Amino acid sequence: MSAVADEKKIVAGGSFLIEERAPAEIFTPEDFTEEHRMIGETTREFMDKEVRPREPELEQHRWDISRELLRHAGELGLIGATVPEEYGGLGLDQVSGGIVGEHLGRSASFATTMGAQSGIGLLPILFYGTEAAKKKYLPKIASGELVTAYALTEAGSGSDALAAKATARLSEDGTHYVLNGEKMWITNGGFADVFVVFAKVDGDKFTGFVVERQEGLTNGADEHKMGIKGSSTTALILSDVKTPVENLLGEVGKGHKIAFNILNIGRFKLGAMCGGGMKLMVSESVRYANERHQFGKPISSFGAIKHKLAEMSIKTWVGESMIYRTLGLIDSSLTDTATPEAKLRAIEEYAAECSIIKVALSEYCGFTADEMVQIYGGYGYSADYPAEAAYRDARINRIFEGTNEINRMLIPGMLMKRAISGQLALLPAAQKLMEEVLSPALQSFDEDEEPLAAEMKLAQNAKKVALMTLGTAAQKYMTKLADQQEILLGVADIIIDTYAMESAILRAQKLVASQGEEKAARYLDMVRVFTNDAVERVETSARNVLAAMSEGDELRTLLAALRRFVKRTPSNTVAARQRVAEVVIQANRYAY
Repeated sequence: MSAVADEKKIVAGGSFLIEERAPAEIFTPEDFTEEHRMIGETTREFMDKEVRPREPELEQHRWDISRELLRHAGELGLIGATVPEEYGGLGLDQVSGGIVGEHLGRSASFATTMGAQSGIGLLPILFYGTEAAKKKYLPKIASGELVTAYALTEAGSGSDALAAKATARLSEDGTHYVLNGEKMWITNGGFADVFVVFAKVDGDKFTGFVVERQEGLTNGADEHKMGIKGSSTTALILSDVKTPVENLLGEVGKGHKIAFNILNIGRFKLGAMCGGGMKLMVSESVRYANERHQFGKPISSFGAIKHKLAEMSIKTWVGESMIYRTLGLIDSSLTDTATPEAKLRAIEEYAAECSIIKVALSEYCGFTADEMVQIYGGYGYSADYPAEAAYRDARINRIFEGTNEINRMLIPGMLMKRAISGQLALLPAAQKLMEEVLSPALQSFDEDEEPLAAEMKLAQNAKKVALMTLGTAAQKYMTKLADQQEILLGVADIIIDTYAMESAILRAQKLVASQGEEKAARYLDMVRVFTNDAVERVETSARNVLAAMSEGDELRTLLAALRRFVKRTPSNTVAARQRVAEVVIQANRYAY
């Protein structure tokens, strides 16, 4: 068993809503092995010494440099970190893959290039390719010799991927498929050698293929993008392009399984990249704030700037807690000899958590970039300073890997699907909760004096709010729940904040257990601030959702229960934020 699996029992995906975890049960960055730290340091050194200095050239569309950097990343094992050794990879765990992704986030453009190369352009072959295709392509992709791309989106099919019009026809002799159509927004499109392409066999069977660059396969000019300008994004035109039958991915007509499952992996990797980018943003922001003087002193000494630095640091740390908790769950359900198919099933188990990470981290990252611009002031708007590029680069994250709106609707949708199929005991828990809703019992926070006991109670109550809103929605709309997008968006926000709160609280309690309360005080401050604000968001979202679904006595009953669940004594978040900020100000970098 892996090191993670040895220590932790296998936990059902989505069960965080109806079960409680102990701090020792979750995986956190404090659990990194020496191997984890080494792959992280290797990636960080590669990004800071080789990639970031060449960003100006990449932004001039020097794709020869992109290829050179990909080859070096391949030599270091970064492309194939989680690819089995038999196919040219390192065979490392998903946590390692997350660590690599985090450090790639130090350069958004190259992270995008690598995301296609090591993720969506490689994994469909690993998980769904024939043995012949795996042996032919994977070693060369992992080494960086072959550059890959992923071609799913079309001009008329974005979120509705199955509306694609590209076609594939089996040749009369049955040896190859002939593809025709046009794809849009293809990362690495300008210089990729191999493409994962989705097309409809016989016009209606949505299917995936591996397609090599050849006559008839051409790309358009690189798009002029708002951000990530150092990555190639083009249209792709397929005109009677041929690919052998052994390059079929999975089964004919089952391409949707490939597209959606690969996106789950892309979502947690994107979250990790956002986390890495945020750490760099905090470091550059605090360095600037320490150097920039106004009114005779550094602007980092002003409370308004401290507030920003604290919020940026808190969101970075909480986001990191969510990412590695989820990656730990995935790894804990696998053995070292797990097949690619078993690994894919393990990732699919936590599809809701992957979407939570994607939404939360992309929005935390956008917030951090925005605050970075504000800290830099007028210089933040200048392309000569790093805040301007960070701001532009961060915006795409809310669109990548399925828009945040789509992912928000997926979160409650996937949980309900698991509940209906019996994989998750959500419905009995919701029914039990409704009995509690009708009870006038008052909440008490005086029973436990352990660190963060009050915050944990609030997180547990946030779960009840999530169950109450989701259960009410399911009962009211039943099979038409998917049509209630505003309701689903509101419920998703409650679930996201719930997962974030609990992940942060458990990690901080784990740090208290290992370091003592005094040394872990900085983490307690962060958790108390985040929980205070998160519960306010949960309350607001729940009020809006409940008012949209109920009225009269039913609404009054539900709102009364909501008030019990979110009842709390306000804490001094101003002082706590100042202490959080002082840590990074003194360190002159992100220091958590």
